[in-house]
Amino acid sequence: MTFLASIESLSELDADLARFTGLLEALAQKLGLDLSQFRADHISLRCHQNATADRWRHGLMQCGDLLSENNINGRPICLFTLRQPLTVGSWQIDCVELPYPGEKRYPHEGWEHVELVIDGDPQTLHPRALALLPDAALLTPGIKLKFSAPQGEGERLPNPTLAVSDGQVTIKFHPYDIRDVVASERG
Repeated sequence: MTFLASIESLSELDADLARFTGLLEALAQKLGLDLSQFRADHISLRCHQNATADRWRHGLMQCGDLLSENNINGRPICLFTLRQPLTVGSWQIDCVELPYPGEKRYPHEGWEHVELVIDGDPQTLHPRALALLPDAALLTPGIKLKFSAPQGEGERLPNPTLAVSDGQVTIKFHPYDIRDVVASERG
């Protein structure tokens, strides 16, 4: 049980954290990744309705501070810095991403992905991230890769991403800590 359980609008997320952590560890095992070797800068939620996003936003404001709200790919995405970090596997994560719903429907409402920082040149992020994965992982049935370069309004740092998913949870790699990306928006 985490502090989320004490916040009525977030109690379902407390229960969902164990599910997410178990699925994340199973995905890492399929991929042959030792997650403890990486730094997770934030964890992300997914929901299908604005009302759910508003409810979670209200709850996150009770246990954290709004770090950023920006439009990315046509929808608002909020980042919260938690006053107390969440334990996810070996990590203590104190930043939560709350995207408002977009066109895509996810199979589950709750925790969906974690983002890992692999420092280095953003232009080489994709090959560097791929090199972390054994060739066998790339051929594993049900594993999907997605390269993207999301950009918020005013961001000055490029933030390319490699997402690796099994359809239930996703691990994303990116070159900068999300706080550095947010700071770049402010000049």
